[in-house]
Amino acid sequence: MKSFRELMVWQKSIDFVTEVYDITTVFPEEEKFGLTNQIRRASVSIPSNIAEGYGRKSDGDFSRFLSIAIGSNYEVQTQLEIAKNVGYLTIDDLNKAIDKLEEIDKMLKGLKAKLK
Repeated sequence: MKSFRELMVWQKSIDFVTEVYDITTVFPEEEKFGLTNQIRRASVSIPSNIAEGYGRKSDGDFSRFLSIAIGSNYEVQTQLEIAKNVGYLTIDDLNKAIDKLEEIDKMLKGLKAKLK
């Protein structure tokens, strides 16, 4: 593989970040530096850590960065759950997002397992 851009999990993560930006545009203005920022930063962290780990050119480093991406995935899931609980997100939007995050999680864990 010539580039991290060829990794399907990176591509799906990038698509998810775009969706997060769409989802969070309807959050209240007072959340701009709160939950909106937290969700966006954690979601951006997923593909960013995949790319950075890939660039390290060592399976051990790549695996460590994939673990960080997995943690960011769980962070986003938690923050979206909070957004739903405070009324910023519908249950349908939450479920769609969680389904995508669970797929990304499986892909990250599968890639991590291949590195061992």
